Amino acid sequence: MDQKKLHKTVETIASQNFSSDEEMLTTVINEIVHDQSTGFTGGRIWKLYPEIEGYRLLYQTGKMEKIEKNFVIRALEYPVFEQLAQSRTILGHETIEALRKKGIFKYSASGVGHKTKKLGKPFYEYVLALNAKNIDEDLRINLSIIATALTSQIKQRKISHSANQLKADIDKARQLQKSILPEHEFKFHHFDIYGITDPAEIVGGDFFDYLDIGDNNDRVGVAIGDAASKGIAAAAEAMYVSGALRMATTFEIKISLILKRMNELVNKIFEDDKFTSLFYGELSTYKNGLFLYANAGHNPPIFYRSAKNKFELLNPTGPVLGPAPQSKYYVENINIYLNDILVLYSDGVTEAANTKFNFYGEQKLYSMIRKLKDKTPKEIALGILEDVIKFSTNGSYTDDKTLVVIKRTS
Repeated sequence: MDQKKLHKTVETIASQNFSSDEEMLTTVINEIVHDQSTGFTGGRIWKLYPEIEGYRLLYQTGKMEKIEKNFVIRALEYPVFEQLAQSRTILGHETIEALRKKGIFKYSASGVGHKTKKLGKPFYEYVLALNAKNIDEDLRINLSIIATALTSQIKQRKISHSANQLKADIDKARQLQKSILPEHEFKFHHFDIYGITDPAEIVGGDFFDYLDIGDNNDRVGVAIGDAASKGIAAAAEAMYVSGALRMATTFEIKISLILKRMNELVNKIFEDDKFTSLFYGELSTYKNGLFLYANAGHNPPIFYRSAKNKFELLNPTGPVLGPAPQSKYYVENINIYLNDILVLYSDGVTEAANTKFNFYGEQKLYSMIRKLKDKTPKEIALGILEDVIKFSTNGSYTDDKTLVVIKRTS
């Protein structure tokens, strides 16, 4: 399953009204294990009980041999629990004989919730273990995404602020966010560019940017990003990532290395329930319209080839920033010719929902691009945004909406 889709699925389930964290966790695990599209065959939730110095089995589901109810693993006798506090997600070979007798020879585990220092060492509140046919790197990343979404929901449930403090924080965040967003319109040699963002709340986690690179002004970077969740926390992460990206591009290093370092920074600086998707590309003055790019788990931008009247997608070349700090990112390229259009967007555009719980979707976006293909980037962006807002008026779900439209005009 697509990483952002997986996160959105977990977030949607977990954001319902639950009486406790345990109810939320068991509901989510049950839903994703029994959803065939996820590829998971079973799952277990373990909860830390300091008074017994161990983790007790809280819930299990799926096609697998069941472990005895309330089975306990001593925290200090099982090094995996300590390792999770450092690595978040671990794949390995099972060493507990009682579990091996149940046919569990390999495990995949991820920490969920707050990290608390108990028994003299840090441990997660919960440990999530999922079964799949293949226990590999894809499973590790997907498990990290699930754990990130669940941790975010647990923390949000515990956060409360006074109305006055919240209002003051929002006002400050709104002014700061406005100060870092670039002007909407931008022109670079053969290209016209227009970007716009429409936050679901007063501030949002979406951002876009245009970045002059080098002393000769022969390249310009174009970025769009989406910090997970909404509101002030997402806005703070978005502002940090945007600022870090600006700093990184001043060193004129390779795109793949920029994203690698950005990934390490997000993992190191932010709490482990945070991540950001990021698309970054560079336009050049070459007549063949060379555009180099890397996509860290962001919605694939839509490339409209005017001469062929066809669409292409600029798919991810690496995972979202944050959960997997050792990830690699690859660079791809396209050539943008006269009247070709590249549309960068956040998932708030295609996942805008109407009163019947239908999503706006990619097909409507394709149709709008075709309809507006002879217009300027500004007219294309505003036309799409207007259509999305009209479609989702009084709808069941709203998220930040951001669009950047690049068109070659000469």
